[in-house]
Amino acid sequence: MRNEEIRKLHDNALGQYEDFKALKLKLNMARGKPCAKQLDLALGVLEALRARSEFANSDGDDCRNYGVWNGLPEMRSIFSAMIGVPAEQIILGNNSSLQMMFDCVSKGYTHGYSGYAPWCKQDSVKFLCPAPGYDRHFAVTEYFGIEMIPVPMLKTGPDMDIIERLVQEDETIKGCWCVPKYSNPTGITYSDETVRRFASLHPAAKDFRIMWDNAYCVHDLTDTPDTLLNLYEECLKQGTEDNVLFFASTSKISFPGAGVAALAASKNNIAELKERFNVQTIGPDKLNQLRHILFLHDIDGVRSLMQGHRKILEPKFKLVVDVLEKELGDLGIAKWSEPNGGYFVNLDVMNGCAKRVVGLCKEAGVILTDAGATYPYGQDPNDSNIRIAPTFPPEEELAGAMHLLCICVRLAASEKLLSERA
Repeated sequence: MRNEEIRKLHDNALGQYEDFKALKLKLNMARGKPCAKQLDLALGVLEALRARSEFANSDGDDCRNYGVWNGLPEMRSIFSAMIGVPAEQIILGNNSSLQMMFDCVSKGYTHGYSGYAPWCKQDSVKFLCPAPGYDRHFAVTEYFGIEMIPVPMLKTGPDMDIIERLVQEDETIKGCWCVPKYSNPTGITYSDETVRRFASLHPAAKDFRIMWDNAYCVHDLTDTPDTLLNLYEECLKQGTEDNVLFFASTSKISFPGAGVAALAASKNNIAELKERFNVQTIGPDKLNQLRHILFLHDIDGVRSLMQGHRKILEPKFKLVVDVLEKELGDLGIAKWSEPNGGYFVNLDVMNGCAKRVVGLCKEAGVILTDAGATYPYGQDPNDSNIRIAPTFPPEEELAGAMHLLCICVRLAASEKLLSERA
């Protein structure tokens, strides 16, 4: 564009922006939260025990009492079908899989893995962090003072050339965060080759663990969903199954505040983790597991429920992509993902503009995830990445928020271009 064209773009965007500020909006799109309509789909969970007089599971355990440290077998079977690990190698927790991830990092830090020294007693401990990635993963490792090494995300998943080289050369690298299907925030699903290369890793650190957070394993939004190769089966072929810890939950299936979480692992890892869990708790919330079982029944019940989620979310994701295409598509100042599932749309604006865009949106009443949050230490080297979370607001509010976001992208880009050409 010529300078006068950029100035016109800037002035138009600024006028539209001031109009939006006058509306005094209050909308928070910072987190990927289910909306009320989605939560209503699972209200049957709350009713499942109402008229019940028998509270035993299939093994005869009274779910109202202590015991069953690893959770009800019927619920473990549902998770087994979701994540592809045998049910006997699954430990159930309460609503947060993030808490189980925190516990696994904590175990490595305080007690170590595979008989090796606790990470806190080793001179240096590092984690690989595919970025852009999930900010709460990064918060866990930062909390423990673990050095985080960003790894670029490609269309096939993390850059495996970098991961393979680093884990083979550096025995201080103890783990790697992964969201393998509909990654947060990029929406990428790891390719078969990427999964096989993870399975083939032979790290210098024998206490290395891949944190395989399969949070969106059943969260498809199209008729052509992504498919994810089963990492556990690939690891069995390579004899590397001890390298991986698998996680999932029903947080975005039933209730984030009252769901069921799962940790799956090899037989050796489960035996090691059992020592910790048996000290930590006498048992998880089995009544909540029982009511989930009575409501969902099996994996087919999960899939049926997720079709209900799709009907609510698919139009929202389409709205986001349509607005981006209509308002930014021919300007060359932004690019975005069009995921087949998950909870986010990834937006990359011009380098040096993300913080400005997020700040402008906040000033006009729309809260987005902080710019930089999708990178370790909150430091996006290009200041370009923005995570869009379309799930929570109603479509009418979402449309307004997206229109404002596009105005802010145009305003920030035109400011930058005019400044560079001054």
